[in-house]
Amino acid sequence: MGTAMLVARLLLVFVFAAAGTAKLADREGSRQAIVDFGVPSALAAPLGLLLPLAELAVAATLLPASTAWWGALGALALLALFMVGITYNLAHGRKPDCHCFGQLHSAPAGWKTLARNGALAVVAGFVLWEGYDGAGPSALAFLEALSIAQLLGFIGGAIVLALLAGQWWFLVHLMRQNGRLLVRLEAVEESPATGGSVAPSENGTLIHQAEGLPVGSTAPEFGLSGLHGETLTLNALRSSDKPVMMLFTDPGCGPCSAMLPEVGRWQEEHAHKLTLALVSRGEVEENKTKASEHGLTNVLLQNDWEVSESYQVGGTPSAVLISPDGKIASPVAGGAEGIRGLLSYAVGERTQLPMRPPDRKAKGSRAPTAARCTPTATLLPSKPSGWDRRSESQPPQ
Repeated sequence: MGTAMLVARLLLVFVFAAAGTAKLADREGSRQAIVDFGVPSALAAPLGLLLPLAELAVAATLLPASTAWWGALGALALLALFMVGITYNLAHGRKPDCHCFGQLHSAPAGWKTLARNGALAVVAGFVLWEGYDGAGPSALAFLEALSIAQLLGFIGGAIVLALLAGQWWFLVHLMRQNGRLLVRLEAVEESPATGGSVAPSENGTLIHQAEGLPVGSTAPEFGLSGLHGETLTLNALRSSDKPVMMLFTDPGCGPCSAMLPEVGRWQEEHAHKLTLALVSRGEVEENKTKASEHGLTNVLLQNDWEVSESYQVGGTPSAVLISPDGKIASPVAGGAEGIRGLLSYAVGERTQLPMRPPDRKAKGSRAPTAARCTPTATLLPSKPSGWDRRSESQPPQ
């Protein structure tokens, strides 16, 4: 029984130490995950630090036999908290990104996540059930028998292994990032011929798909930083019971910069009918300069392209309309003319958007069976000249 208890504790130590370390290495991502789970943004920053520290404390107290019972109690409490949060969001039809292991592994929280936490809770309960005196031998007992030289060698070996593991993780992460970049570059070359966006299938080939989530589907929730350190969420943008038009831009995109004077004017003229928000990226000061120059408000900054990808928007400038009840109300509009048409529709100047079915007979395309979503219509003009893919944004001419 003592060996079984030691194995159970070591399993919990590994899980909580990995989770806590990964969250500390990606505190911004952890903070965003907490917001996505419905925690008020004011609490997200302190919880983003306290949660990984609590996980590391649980891992540390599980190692000695004298404190293992308290460590198991802390592990069970944290796992119960996670399970309550996941169950609440699943009951409301939401699957926020759990960010359980930081950038090492992150996926939408679902029933698998709930089952995994439940299994770990059973392990923690097993340690608790044995009580103070039945937690098994100390996981650090073997260190007491080592000489000073052996102890230093052990510590040195552990540091080398940690460095090798970190280097391996960095290389894998870099290779994945480069792979995504290559796929996007290939998509750029294909998209003019197919008349739409191009996405990788499961076997790595490129397939044609129209952009954007289906009209009528629930708009993905998000929480992004504003230009002055505030956090803006989709729920906050919808709080005035007006449609929300999300305009995806990039500070290095020439056509985006050319539209900014119009966007500032639209925000002022149509504020009583529409909430117009810009989803940009890059440095805060660079975006703040552009916002000040053109009188822009509601400028949100994504870390990379996470919100663009959740809305299946492949380039800038692009825009999508969200109804007051949080549903996707339009296909993605690409380019200046398409965005102007979407704005006219949103403020009531046009009763219908010009649409056409996506061209599925384009050379080199095939039915997007592996694509995440294939809307049945797209805005005209679908990709006007000057429309930038995000991987090849051009500076203003």
